[in-house]
Amino acid sequence: MTSWPSDYRQAWTLSASVERTGVGLHSGAVSRVRLGPSERPGYWLGWLDAPQRPLERLGPDQVSDTRLCTCLQLGDRRLATVEHLLAALAGTGVSQAELLVDGEEIPLLDGSGLPWVEAIGEAGISCRGERLEPPLPALPLTLQQGQSFVVALPADRLRLAAAIDFPQAAIGRQLYALDLTPERFVAEIAPARTFGFREQVEQLLAAGLIRGGALDNALVCDGDGWVNPPLRFGDEPVRHKLLDLLGDLALVGLPRAHVFAYRGSHGLHTAMAAALAAQASRLPVPVPTH
Repeated sequence: MTSWPSDYRQAWTLSASVERTGVGLHSGAVSRVRLGPSERPGYWLGWLDAPQRPLERLGPDQVSDTRLCTCLQLGDRRLATVEHLLAALAGTGVSQAELLVDGEEIPLLDGSGLPWVEAIGEAGISCRGERLEPPLPALPLTLQQGQSFVVALPADRLRLAAAIDFPQAAIGRQLYALDLTPERFVAEIAPARTFGFREQVEQLLAAGLIRGGALDNALVCDGDGWVNPPLRFGDEPVRHKLLDLLGDLALVGLPRAHVFAYRGSHGLHTAMAAALAAQASRLPVPVPTH
């Protein structure tokens, strides 16, 4: 059993390489990911089918699409659905790693961050000394789209909170908050699976999305109940929102902030990551898209 760090004060990388293969949620195509150690801070992405290309450090400026996932544009190539993998890395304390990919979408696996946590545990992790200071918002930052918003307040460590409000009785209103630690992430957030709605399936398929979705990798809500119970937590949907939020924030590192998302989306989450990065660089705060 892996012994996870007690907090996020140290820098950690993988001790060895590990691979996972699976189907992408939206493309339905099989892809392969190899995770490996890195001597450099941050997450560095390369391509298994183009080993000659230099690795690129991931950041919020690469976000190109946020419809139901976070998609990055890396030169002439795109990579979709990065959020669960990045959440698993950041949540377990891995602050630097190489990600080598064969495909255009990160595998969904079981729809949660848990299989990635298990892969990280299989590889093992190694401490690299003190972690570079994460972004600290100098002032409260608020981004809003309609009734949805995300707020980042200065704090001594990362605290996450999310609230959702759906008309479907099976979900309704849910709130979850925690002071994040690797152990709490693994136990309380990583197992939460992605979810969708039965009445939206045909529409999303027609739009070229969720081609890899199935009852073994996504929870499907049917109004008053679930098509494929049981849930891993009574409030699994809001916990999954926290998984998504953490994965999107991981593009800028783990900020020393209390971040609260109400009816959050990948567009708002990644815009907040970009806002934190812009503030650190004293650039104009970007406006969220999608």
